[in-house]
Formats: sequence, structure tokens, C-alpha cells
Amino acid sequence: MRESLCRIYTLAKRNVKEIMRDPLSLIFTLGMPLAMEILFYFLFHGMTAQFDMKYLAPGIVVFSQAFLSLFAGLLIAQDRSSAFLTRLYVSRARSHEFIFGYALSMLPLVAVQSVLFFVVGGIIDPTIWSVGVLWCVLLSLVTALFYVGMGILLGSLCTEKSIGGVASIVIAGQSLLSGMWFPPDGLNGAILTIMRCLPFKNATDLMQRALAGFTGAADFFIPFAVVIAYTVVVIGGAIFAFARKMRAK
Repeated sequence: MRESLCRIYTLAKRNVKEIMRDPLSLIFTLGMPLAMEILFYFLFHGMTAQFDMKYLAPGIVVFSQAFLSLFAGLLIAQDRSSAFLTRLYVSRARSHEFIFGYALSMLPLVAVQSVLFFVVGGIIDPTIWSVGVLWCVLLSLVTALFYVGMGILLGSLCTEKSIGGVASIVIAGQSLLSGMWFPPDGLNGAILTIMRCLPFKNATDLMQRALAGFTGAADFFIPFAVVIAYTVVVIGGAIFAFARKMRAK
């Protein structure tokens, strides 16, 4: 167990260094959602409550996490196309250790995203400052695991050239099926049911309700359970897909 944790930590530390070597992607991952948070607030918050900072800030946090699927997928796809993973395949490391090593390396970026967007949101609208912000930062680590896991799964299946287009589906899903840009209650019942069954709206609801303060156990447990269920499935799928690639090598 101790040796396994050491291998995971070593892989995560190496992956953090690789992430830091690509500052342009870091700027894009942090800068674009931040610009959207500021721009959309000042353009639209007077028109609809959907763009009040108490809804916009947690929504932007989850939206930015969708970009991590592309970020993580590209990292693992690049490693697969190089000799790095080929050399590691002959080591004692197992597939789940590789996957957890990649996932762990993304958590510092997740924390920076969450803190940055809530700090900027709080500067613009100080009324959002509450204990709910702390809950949101903690829960963002949970919601991010789904998107990171999805990115690792896609990176294990796709090539470096195709990962961008495939991962953009996750970003589009978060944008269109989360309800963060529009009030979903007026949608067709079937569409709304589909949105409630997918992780995108549940992740956004979890963060928004955490900031507002949970009014009941269902407000927390239902979206939390859905997000966790999808996370287990995608991470399990990533471990399985990565193991098959290891055996093929």
C-alpha cells in the first residue's frame, strides 16, 4: 500500500511539472472563464437573476472544470504518443496508479480555479461572502473529479490529434445541459428530465445550492450522488481502458 501511494505521488509530482511547462494552456484554462464571469455579470445581471453573482460564480467554477477534461486528456494523450509511458509500462506501476497520479496532479489547478473565481466574484459582489463559499471550494474538488476522470478516459482512448474535438463535447455538454446560462424550468419536460439525469446540471446545482445554503437534505444528496456515480463510472472506465493499452504495449 505504501509503495503504491509513493508511486502515485511520484507520478503526480511529475505531471504537475508537465502542467507548469505549458503556461499558455494554464492562462486559457483560468483566463477565459474569468473573463466570462466578469463580462457576463456586467452585461446581464440587471436583466435576469440567472447572472447574479450568487448563481454565476459557482456556475463558472463548474464550467471551468469542463476545460480540465481537455487539459487532462491532452496530457495523457501526449504521454501515450511519447516514449515516456512506454518506459513506465515495464515498471511495477499499475493502471490505477497511473490514473490516480494524473487525477491528483489536477487538484491544485482545481483549487486555484475555485478560489480565483469566488474571490473575483466576491470583489464584484460582496454579498456572496458566506460560509457557503468554503463549502463550494470543498465541493469543487468533488465535481472536478468527474471532469478530470472524463478527460483521462478520453485521453486513454483517443490520440493526441483527436482529443481536442472529442473533449469539446464535454465542454459543450456543460455549457448547454447545465442550465447555467438560462433558467431551465421553462424547458420541455423530457429535456429537463434528461438534464437532471446527467452530471452537468447536478454539478452546477450542487455548487449553487452550497453557496445559497442547502434548504434540505435532498438539495445536497441528490446532485452529490449523481455526480459521484458518474465519477466512479468514468474513473473505472479510465482504469480499464488504460490497463488495456498497457497490455497492448
